[in-house]
Amino acid sequence: MAPSANTPPSASPRPYDGLDRLFIAGAWRDGASGETAQDVNPYNQEVLSAHVLANRADVDEAYTAAERAQREWAAAAPAERAAVLRRAVELFDARHDELVGWVQRESGSIRAKAEFEVGAARNITEEAASFPYRMHGEIFPSDTPHKENRVYRQPLGVVGVISPWNFPMNLSNRSVATALACGNAVVLKPASDTPVTGGLLLAKIYEEAGLPEGLLSVLAGRGSEIGDYFVEHPVPKLISFTGSTDVGRGIGAKTAGGMRLKRVALELGGNCPLVVLDDADLGLAVDIAIIGRFLHQGQICMSTNRIIVDASLVDEFTERFVDRARKLVCGDPLDPATDIGPIINQSQLAGLMKKVQRAKDQGARVLLDGEPDGLVMPPVVFGEVDPSWDIALQESFGPLAPIIAAHGEDEALRFANMSDYGLSSAVVGRDVERAAAFALKIDAGMTHVNDMTVADEQHVPFGGEKNSGLGRFNGRWILEEMTRTHWTSVQHTPHPYPF
Repeated sequence: MAPSANTPPSASPRPYDGLDRLFIAGAWRDGASGETAQDVNPYNQEVLSAHVLANRADVDEAYTAAERAQREWAAAAPAERAAVLRRAVELFDARHDELVGWVQRESGSIRAKAEFEVGAARNITEEAASFPYRMHGEIFPSDTPHKENRVYRQPLGVVGVISPWNFPMNLSNRSVATALACGNAVVLKPASDTPVTGGLLLAKIYEEAGLPEGLLSVLAGRGSEIGDYFVEHPVPKLISFTGSTDVGRGIGAKTAGGMRLKRVALELGGNCPLVVLDDADLGLAVDIAIIGRFLHQGQICMSTNRIIVDASLVDEFTERFVDRARKLVCGDPLDPATDIGPIINQSQLAGLMKKVQRAKDQGARVLLDGEPDGLVMPPVVFGEVDPSWDIALQESFGPLAPIIAAHGEDEALRFANMSDYGLSSAVVGRDVERAAAFALKIDAGMTHVNDMTVADEQHVPFGGEKNSGLGRFNGRWILEEMTRTHWTSVQHTPHPYPF
């Protein structure tokens, strides 16, 4: 039995065990497919765990249990739901080092990135703990005498969550925590590369926090086996997906084309520009570009994918940037000296090598290059890049840095908006108000002045425009996604009808 949500966590809790099993309808067990998949450390291929994967029968069981458990959870007092979320926050704090270690080993994250991720997952849980008290309704006047219009805010029901491998704990929990706080149940499908940090550790946390059985299930399984069924199943009212634009389009089509329409929250690809204006502090610009491009090997949707520099500064910027990139330490993410760890898997690395060759074929000047060591890929920097080339128009999702010269502010803005994506962006300039005015012209969901493109805070809207997705995460914006409104009118005194 899970402990009470009011039980304080142990000062030194034992590490979670049982992470080689799935969490389905309140039980830790193997999936029913009979197929086993290994979860490996991308740096040294150490087997971290192995899981017998879920099949369609497991999806049915998880959704059925979620639907049943959700009714009672939705009727629970706000204090009861908030207490579970607050207890989960305490567990994030008590188990911080354990969680960081898992993120490092499973996703190839250096310590700084893992700290950032676990902190973000913890913070959105803290924000979500306030949601049970923020689901308030409204009363509106009516033109009909003695009539009252009430608008209630209610949970959706069951939410299906599909999360990626690059920021697995945070990008799962930003939907899981908020959905639960709003009175929903959740069935979570983490990425195959990160089933533990993307789901099973969260299941341990919420179970220990006192979450009632059935409200959260975690299904690790092949997309080819359960992916479409997970989305098309009649039970979930919302599918929250973070991942590639192509897969997101498919999910959107399935949720719109089935027998029962569903809501979607989609955070998809990014091709984030960093614009360095002609009055920029070059030292600051290089700092921002280096961390924005190479944090987590560039495997972040918000990563700086294009660096657009005013032509008056581009030579000096490029020289400084290449010098800094050359000095970055590549290797074991558990080594505190490491700046760049491994690419998540061989398929991703192969795709990056094709993008490098394509950039060379299109005429990009290679300013810094290097051969991968296993899955560790050193930075590759391209100069004299045309903004219409693939290396500029496509999301690389790796440590590839194209530098583009722009002649003036108008051209820089045109280059920044050339992409079909519009997630994050950044502008560097000493005149802050000029930079902020420029920022508002970028067709993106988020723009940061004198800071990197990789930014996330639990109380402000996170999301993109164009092919970068639909909807917003965090704060009151995700509360809107995870709930529905129900207009109920009350006629206090009978009134005449026309017949």
